Amino acid sequence: MSDNLQQVSIQRVYSGEHQQFTHDSKALNCAMRFAIFMPPQASEDNKVPVLYWLSGLTCNDENFMQKAGALRIAAKLGMAIVAPDTSPRGTDFNGVEVFDDENGAYDLGLGAGFYINATQEPWNKHYKMYNYIVDELPELIEANFPVSNKRSISGHSMGGHGALMISLKNPERYASASAFSPICQPTTCPWGQKAFNAYLGSDEKNWQTYDSSLLMRHATNKNQQVPTLVSQGSSDNFLAEQLNPEALQAAALESQYPLTLDMEMGYDHSYYFISSFINEHLKFHGVHLEK
Repeated sequence: MSDNLQQVSIQRVYSGEHQQFTHDSKALNCAMRFAIFMPPQASEDNKVPVLYWLSGLTCNDENFMQKAGALRIAAKLGMAIVAPDTSPRGTDFNGVEVFDDENGAYDLGLGAGFYINATQEPWNKHYKMYNYIVDELPELIEANFPVSNKRSISGHSMGGHGALMISLKNPERYASASAFSPICQPTTCPWGQKAFNAYLGSDEKNWQTYDSSLLMRHATNKNQQVPTLVSQGSSDNFLAEQLNPEALQAAALESQYPLTLDMEMGYDHSYYFISSFINEHLKFHGVHLEK
């Protein structure tokens, strides 16, 4: 195992192992932490596929692993799960604190990386979460754990935006994508507009390259479309103002994209919702990872 990986914790669970590691990230210019679940089937002679999970605002690598109830079905399916942090944190390699919003806002700065590459100062020194998720982290995982290069990606809220957007921009890298309560059109909602203006600047043309609904509308090449499942709760208090699944559905109809959008009656934005339907999402990914 690489000297760059430092184990933080390890727990036996469903005959597999849940582990946490820290490492120095070149993409983010700081130390990062991630969690990984290795199912019991994994070995050097049997490398398993990986589901990358992207969490939402204010979360870190622990929320999904502890609250979603995903590890039992992942163990049964023989699927590894990797849960990175949502943004750079702590200090960089020179001991300087990673920049945070000076007003302490929950939707900008620490815990709110939005899975994009920031171009504006001071954010561009660290906030390159897109490069980290797409390139650096998978390279690290595949070089140090008994996993294959078969990947799927999923996430919740801000992380749902990240999972959809990343799969649309990199269809060759993922067998499938899914999301719970994703921010479907960040260029038109308060969360996305605030983050994109800070990280990318005021030119909205630069925002469009990270907007899942706009990307899906133009994803007409059938050979580059990623099977996608989205679950949305009808009682989500962010549904009307922030999430806009209607825009994603309209885009899918226009491009004939393989999107399944399930509206689940009475469910909210919480991990109660995620844990209620996580089995369906993992089984969905399992089918496509086997192909």
